[in-house]
Amino acid sequence: MSEQPQAGDITGSPANSQTTLGNLFFSLLFAFSAIAMFVYVGNKQGLLFIIGSGLGLVLYQANFGFTAAFSNLIKENRTQKLRAQMLMLVVASLLMLPLFAQGEFMGTSLSGKLTPISIALAAGAFIFGLGMQLGGGCASGTLTHLGSGSFRMAITLFGFIFGSLIGTFHVPWWNELPSIGTFSMIDDWGLGTALIVNISIAGILWVLFLAYEKRQLGPPEPINAQPHVKEKGFLANNWPLILGAILLAVLNMATLMVKGKPWGVTSGFALWGGKIFAMLGGDLSVHEYWQSASWSKALAAPVLKHSTSVMNFGLILGVWWAAKVSGKMSVSYRASTKLVIRLLLGGFLLGYGARLASGCNIGAYFSGVASGSLHGWVWFVIAFMGNLAGNKINKAVFTN
Repeated sequence: MSEQPQAGDITGSPANSQTTLGNLFFSLLFAFSAIAMFVYVGNKQGLLFIIGSGLGLVLYQANFGFTAAFSNLIKENRTQKLRAQMLMLVVASLLMLPLFAQGEFMGTSLSGKLTPISIALAAGAFIFGLGMQLGGGCASGTLTHLGSGSFRMAITLFGFIFGSLIGTFHVPWWNELPSIGTFSMIDDWGLGTALIVNISIAGILWVLFLAYEKRQLGPPEPINAQPHVKEKGFLANNWPLILGAILLAVLNMATLMVKGKPWGVTSGFALWGGKIFAMLGGDLSVHEYWQSASWSKALAAPVLKHSTSVMNFGLILGVWWAAKVSGKMSVSYRASTKLVIRLLLGGFLLGYGARLASGCNIGAYFSGVASGSLHGWVWFVIAFMGNLAGNKINKAVFTN
């Protein structure tokens, strides 16, 4: 990577000056987008846009991948990213569970991500895990890769949106299958026990991951390891995973405070699919999923009124800005026919699985655990099984 100028350095070679001016242009464009959100959509949506941008920045700079975490374990026996996830869940639990127990923040009612433990959840998590390996990413990962210049991920996103739409048509049937209901650790056990259980599960998994990697490869790489390559320039170096884990937890808490609900991604994809379907003449009113007051309202309103969609847009732009000003933007768009098929199939499975499980690696797993819902841990285990199967399918069918 070529050396990048320091912020504020407007002297030097013409190339450096052009780079600085380019970074200033991209920064101003991003700032104007944020200001426009506040002015034309409202303070709440503006704040969520900023938080979404921050989430994108952290995911990109810390290279904090959820699919990569599973892949690193499956393919390389490395657990660094999974251990970072466990830290993220511990910090999120410490920050967010007390807020959920309180029930409100500055007049805003808070509601956690509580999903029934059911066949629908299990099927959705497994299908989503398959999609993670075939689609080359998860929900947040698809947006992160897209924002950083991997336009091939637009294929995955297309499949994601289509799969989400089809999933909404089938969810009522899946929800009729056996379920043991929701399990809120806070409501059923109390705040103290909920904290102990979440921290204990994450801690046990941390130790198991650490021991497994040490046995397979030797001394594991710590999550606070600094980037091996030191480049000069603003945002030129990746952040350590430990910083990414802490910041993601803090930003999820900020989302909860502003939105009243924790971070989610895939409901935005379902809404986009629904709006496209309606624009093409489809009638969503005949489908049970879309008959609720909240979805009817979302369909009738502009997409920028939908909080999850606004955060998704912010995430993409946050990544785009970071990739641009750091000089790490890498544009890729070519794809073989086999790759296009794999990405479309993977995206479809991601979208369909997310609707069945009422969330993804963010809404079901991260925010589920941070809400004190037992289903978040169940999702994690079953999604890992789906990743194992997806990796085998990928190697058997799509790898030459």
